Amino acid sequence: MAAEKTTIGSRMAGVREDWLARESEDIIEPELAIIDPHHHLWDFREYRYLLPEFLADTDTGHDIRATVYVDCASYYRAGGPPGMRPVGEIEFAKGVAAMAASERYGPTRVCDAIVGFADLRLGAEVAPVLAAGVAAGNGRFRGIRNVANWDPGEEVHNGHTDPGPELYRDATFRQGFAKLAEFDLSFEAWLYQPQLDDVSDLARAFPDQPIVLNHVGGILGIGSYAGRRDELFAQWCRQIGDLAACPNVSVKLGGLGMKICGFGFHEQDRPPSSEDLAAAWRPYIETCIEAFGAERCMFESNFPVDKHSCAYPVLWNAFKRLAVGTSASEKQALFHDSAARFYKLEGV
Repeated sequence: MAAEKTTIGSRMAGVREDWLARESEDIIEPELAIIDPHHHLWDFREYRYLLPEFLADTDTGHDIRATVYVDCASYYRAGGPPGMRPVGEIEFAKGVAAMAASERYGPTRVCDAIVGFADLRLGAEVAPVLAAGVAAGNGRFRGIRNVANWDPGEEVHNGHTDPGPELYRDATFRQGFAKLAEFDLSFEAWLYQPQLDDVSDLARAFPDQPIVLNHVGGILGIGSYAGRRDELFAQWCRQIGDLAACPNVSVKLGGLGMKICGFGFHEQDRPPSSEDLAAAWRPYIETCIEAFGAERCMFESNFPVDKHSCAYPVLWNAFKRLAVGTSASEKQALFHDSAARFYKLEGV
């Protein structure tokens, strides 16, 4: 794997638990059932976030019924064919799920579904890797994420698999992408706003393949994108409307706490309240819900990455504020049912 501008671990080193603890709120609607469809676990030299740390966040008052683990280059196999090494991450997440299922760790079904990585640039040769992932997941493996987030600027880090530009338009990548259907696997699209049309093109080329867009499409607000929010928002709205016209695409509502989004909450003296977060994020969240419909939207934590900006209970309070005005069935879809359906989670 090629080197990236900065490592995932080094990007996470700035999380400040003492700073986050300065904002404490009562839990809004604690009875609302939630599936968290996007989080990571890792043990990098610069930052550790494993099951105990994640449960310390989830066990703070919201009713987190189950979670979906998403690839982040954790615990790849140390040896063997390079293409097979990411299967180690699926094995790791499956082990966490088994550990979390014991009475010792409480009721949340952590890693109830697993999204791994297989390099679809292998083309048709990726099939054995996908088969190995299915076997390793023991019924929990649901999909593949091939990140495509790439930007020529130095301020914006590229994806951890060094995707290069226009990955989703690459012919060999698409040969590998076509193999997902053979294994009944979904696809997670993670890229930046300027690249969003690549997802629309991919979705139209494979209209029967379930795709979920991560982090409302990768909002950028730093470097050359700083100070251009109104201009970029108008462009993003057009791109989101075009993508929402593809019925095989869903969207995750979150990821806006990342530093690259440019809201700057991590630079403030005090962490933001849920009201602060809701006010800043409302245009993006409401646009997605209106374009896709609640049945194709799901709120996500993106922890621990979004932990740079806010604490876990404050994040979900913000989402609940953003859902005010939706019907009971829409709210249930946004927080639970859309994720349960997409990831085939039963009895949660």
